[in-house]
Amino acid sequence: MIELASRPLAAIVAAIGAPGDGDEEGDALDELALLLSNLDIRVTGRVVQKRRTPDPASFLGKGKTVEIKEFANATGANLLVVDDALSPTQRSNLKKLTGLEVWDRAFTIMMIFERRANTSEAKLQVELARLRYEIPSLKGLGRQMSRLGGGIGTRGPGETEFERHRRKLERRVIFIEKNLRSVRKRRGEYRARRAREGARVVSLVGYTNSGKSTLLRSLSKDMDILAADKLFSTLDTVTRKIRLPRGGSFMLSDTVGFIRKLPPELVAAFRATLEEVTNADLLLLVVDASAPEPLANLEVVEETLSQVGAKDIPRIVVLNKIDRVREEAVFIAAGIASRGDDVARISALRREGLSELLELIDKKLCEIT
Repeated sequence: MIELASRPLAAIVAAIGAPGDGDEEGDALDELALLLSNLDIRVTGRVVQKRRTPDPASFLGKGKTVEIKEFANATGANLLVVDDALSPTQRSNLKKLTGLEVWDRAFTIMMIFERRANTSEAKLQVELARLRYEIPSLKGLGRQMSRLGGGIGTRGPGETEFERHRRKLERRVIFIEKNLRSVRKRRGEYRARRAREGARVVSLVGYTNSGKSTLLRSLSKDMDILAADKLFSTLDTVTRKIRLPRGGSFMLSDTVGFIRKLPPELVAAFRATLEEVTNADLLLLVVDASAPEPLANLEVVEETLSQVGAKDIPRIVVLNKIDRVREEAVFIAAGIASRGDDVARISALRREGLSELLELIDKKLCEIT
């Protein structure tokens, strides 16, 4: 279990960007601030350093870390969150230079996943991701501690303790992986049974908080399905049977949402869950039309699908929340359609466009047969 500090956290968020680039870092920090708000952490300041590559020792240059320390002292900030992945050395050095607790984006996302995990399966998957994230840090700390003392041919005073803890974590990883293999086996047997029964499977995928769960709830008319306006509200696979207008049905599955720089540890740990996506007959790529960069979010979803081996599965792009941006949604849909994708414009919350979406799903499933 990852525990937040006992005192309220106030964060400074930081990113680096190549000189001459636009305000991409600003957009990234907006999203990082949103991630932190889902942990009830307020952001007191933002820092963007223009440099082509991160400092290998401290990610940010030392001059910038001095500015951050001074700003933190003035505003009461006690946390620095970097919108990238930090090495154990960079994290340790940043903490020394700024005097602040230091997180990176991957750790922040894991914190949210842990807060959202309710079932035993989700909790195991999040714990596995955290352990895979932490073990390299322990190896680095063990090497540092072993250099602190001892003579020629001796072991450092901290090495035994760190190695013992590392081995404990690695044994826990083996235990969790064994349990999750059992989960994958059960899911595989369930999918095989569905296939024998002729059930067609459609999987919802999309950027986190794009409205996937709301769409599943609206199509299934199951009001008990959780659909919350927050990031990563769904970590477990939820499947419902959906009737088609002209007869027949399909199984519709909702699963974990995607986001930029989704930690690879989480992608690997949620393999059992994501296999619902890779084994689907059809994907519904749900896009929030009202998001600041809906097409950029769609690219992230496509990249993640490629990573998990699902890029070649037939798909429909579902442009959701059109009630918020009706005129813009027309142009966004036209741009997506120009690439050759089938597009449906809907408002899952208001149940607009659902009949047309079901007709399109029916047509696509007939083409796949």
